Amino acid sequence: MIYLDNAATTQVCPEAAQAALAAMTGDFGNPSSTHGPGRDARQALRSARETVAASLGARPEEVFFTSGGSEGDNWAIRGACRLMRHKGKHIVSGLTEHDAVRKTLDYMQSQGWEVTRLAPGADGAASAASVAAALRPDTALVSLMLVNNETGALTDIPAVARAIKAAGCPALLHTDAIQGYMKVPFSVKGLGADIVTVSGHKIHAPKGVGAQYVRAGLRLPPLILGGGQEDSFRSGTENMPGILALAAAVRAYQVDKDAPARMAALRQRAVDTLSPAVPDLTVIGGGAPHILCLSLPGYRSEVLLNYLDGQGICVSKGSACKRGARSHVLQAMDLAPRVIDGAIRVSLGRFTGQEDIDGFCRGLLQARDTLRRSL
Repeated sequence: MIYLDNAATTQVCPEAAQAALAAMTGDFGNPSSTHGPGRDARQALRSARETVAASLGARPEEVFFTSGGSEGDNWAIRGACRLMRHKGKHIVSGLTEHDAVRKTLDYMQSQGWEVTRLAPGADGAASAASVAAALRPDTALVSLMLVNNETGALTDIPAVARAIKAAGCPALLHTDAIQGYMKVPFSVKGLGADIVTVSGHKIHAPKGVGAQYVRAGLRLPPLILGGGQEDSFRSGTENMPGILALAAAVRAYQVDKDAPARMAALRQRAVDTLSPAVPDLTVIGGGAPHILCLSLPGYRSEVLLNYLDGQGICVSKGSACKRGARSHVLQAMDLAPRVIDGAIRVSLGRFTGQEDIDGFCRGLLQARDTLRRSL
């Protein structure tokens, strides 16, 4: 099998799997317990928080563990709106956001909030200038993703933060950094964001765990009420296997420090191989090292995916969270329908090798030649 759908989910790395197993079968204490196993678990939790915080350039007390990206995006938007409602009821976001953001914004609109959704530029990202033009005295929140999950387009979040500050606007800044985490270098201070959402299963940790950076002093309303875990922001017994696995995956990424450059080189290898062989090949967006969105205009992406799947090659049409519908991201980029309908997403991970990229290129060229007769 050639697996090139790492933007959907990644293979759990051995370090993360071992950490999760140890937490389930050995050091399984509850961090809230006062006996020895509980104290051991509490120390392990503290160490994991320090690891994840350091990877974000944050302080440990600014990092809170969640169940993943969708939960983090929901908490960021709904919490920020509740906190900032006395400042105004206007939100600025983008047309190309993940559904975890888009649908939360739809909900906020149903609650009387006004949402300005910015169109992307030719590169697939909303510009800081468009954010500046959309800001109003009653703007309470700006929410824009760092890396687009379908095209790999990069949003200049630091420039957005500067635009908000220059306008004297009180709005909080949230960024969904799920696809950028550990692949695009950043620190929360460098981003200038108040809230940053990341997820574990995009970096070879298990599904069901993520983290949220909340700037010190920003008291978002609690996500879950209960026993006071996670500084009372998200009560409930901590998911220790997931949290320790997330920290282990972060450490493994830090050891494999050349991984982003390696993915970028493999991505470019695919473009260099396919472009001469497919004159009308369209490369869409780009910027992140691990996501390649390309289109064979005139072909149907579903047919291409089925053909490749039959060859043991796993890629996707776009976001794994949206099945069947035409990509709202590519529509927002105002691409021709035949380009949108022929688009596929190839996404790389730490374990992607040259043989995977070469096998994909051979498979796609075979698909083009085989399927041409059925058009």
